[in-house]
Amino acid sequence: MNKVSEAGKRLNFTATTTQLRDGNLVGILVASSTAGTIKVADAAGTIVNTMSVTAGQYYPMPFEFRGGLTITVTGTLDATLSYLV
Repeated sequence: MNKVSEAGKRLNFTATTTQLRDGNLVGILVASSTAGTIKVADAAGTIVNTMSVTAGQYYPMPFEFRGGLTITVTGTLDATLSYLV
């Protein structure tokens, strides 16, 4: 049986970042945003294409990433990624 988890490690970000190697996304909680957008990709390509985000919203992202995770940010925002390794 596969384990289902809605909790994970965390990575806070306010700008474009590439930090994690391999793992599984859980989701992104956006704390604040002014015309902010987020795009999520790994070495294989786009996981979640550019999306506008709203402060106070949680965006579930039940996907794996391999070969490096890149979160591209435009606008102004403060968000936290939840992930499993």
